[in-house]
Amino acid sequence: MKKHCYALDLINDPDLISEYEFWHKSENGWPEIRKSIISSGVTDMQIYRTGNRLFMIMETDDDFRHEDKKIQDEANPVVQQWEQLMWKFQQPLPWAVGNEKWVLMEQIFGL
Repeated sequence: MKKHCYALDLINDPDLISEYEFWHKSENGWPEIRKSIISSGVTDMQIYRTGNRLFMIMETDDDFRHEDKKIQDEANPVVQQWEQLMWKFQQPLPWAVGNEKWVLMEQIFGL
């Protein structure tokens, strides 16, 4: 198992943040998105929020590759629809590269 942590900012607007959280409740999420995540080798995913900053913790099988997930997502029209919807709420971190949304975090401490 591998663990990956990511960060992303939401647009700092309470109404947009509320709507973003609505779409991430299990009863409102798109089943195709859940299926896409699981089929890529993700075994667990959690998103936490403080203010407008999000942290995502993703556990994957040992064969998971970010590059493969990106290719799979780009070829999936439903994932592309979801990503387009999510851009309404999200803004890249100042140090994000290109059209990168979620930025991979570097672990600096472990117990």
